[in-house]
Parts: sequence; structure tokens; C-alpha cells
Amino acid sequence: MLENSYQQELLEAGCDEAGRGCLAGSVFAAAVILPPDFYHPLLNDSKQMTERQRNLLREVIEREAVAWAVAEVTAARIDEINILRASIEGMNIAAANLKVAPQFLSIDGNRFTSHSGLPFKCIVKGDGKYANIAAASVLAKTHRDEYMMRLHEEFPHYGWDRNKGYPTREHRLAIREYGLTPYHRMTFNHLEGQMELF
Repeated sequence: MLENSYQQELLEAGCDEAGRGCLAGSVFAAAVILPPDFYHPLLNDSKQMTERQRNLLREVIEREAVAWAVAEVTAARIDEINILRASIEGMNIAAANLKVAPQFLSIDGNRFTSHSGLPFKCIVKGDGKYANIAAASVLAKTHRDEYMMRLHEEFPHYGWDRNKGYPTREHRLAIREYGLTPYHRMTFNHLEGQMELF
């Protein structure tokens, strides 16, 4: 069972991102403040949930959260500042857009810089430990999947309805055959494996 938050003294928002390892599309980040008594038996790291479970939880989280926000950082911006900085930027934007201002941020991962000066804690695999980070992972993932489905309608050859822009064999073969789209991250290695940018 997930703990609600990392600490209880300050009003805490959990933050996570989705799409960091993709070859195409924006990275999405979310910030969520949950009520102290929030509980849902299906809530977990979004990668451990089915698509149906994530979509169900998205409705619950958006309805019951004290506050939530989702931010998008485009492929062009990723190319400009690199994927790590883009992920951090997205989480900062999401936290800043919360309708209730947080006093503390719990961050999934091991790297973060607070643009607001808010205190924070980085937690490796935090989306499997704390409910507010898990909730952020669900919102980031579902909002990004919805966005990739829209891009798929524009560029159906790449299988984005299935791979969501991740570097599957299908996606790489389509790049080889059809080339890159305006949504591809130009600083990523599209054919042989992804470049390490950080």
C-alpha cells in the first residue's frame, strides 16, 4: 500500500513525467496534491497499471485531488535544452500551475532543480512508494497517451497509437521508410538506440 505523501508538515505536491524515453512527441509532466485520506486500491506506478485502470484513475484523481495540473514540453524545446532539463521544466510548470499552492514537492527520480525555491525531495521509484507521485504519473501518462493518439491521426505510419512514440522496432522501421516528422526529437538517435543526453 502506498503512503499518501513523503512528509506531512507541509502541503505537498507529487510530481512525475511521462515520455522521457520517446523518440517523438512532447514530454508531459504532472503535479498532484491529494487529500490526506485519499485511497484507491488500483493506484500504483502508472507503468504497473493497465490502460483501462489508468483512465479510470485519471477520472478519480482529477475529481478528488485538492489540486492537479499537467504541463507539456515540446520536442523542439527538448532539442533545445535536453530531455532531463525538459522533464524538470515540465514538473516546475505543472507545480506552478496548481490552483492551490504547494509548500513542498516530492519528485519521482534522482534529479531536480526547483525554479520556485520550494523545498523538494527526489525519490527514486517514488511512483511506487507515494500516492501523490503515483497520481502524477497517471495524469502525465494518460494526458500524453491522448496527445499521441491525436498525432497518430496526422502521421499514421509510425504506429503511435500503439507505441506512443517509444523506440519500438515498428517505429524505427517507419522512420527508415518515411523519414522524420516535425514531432520527432531531432537530437535523439532514431535508428540505432537513443543518445544519452545527460
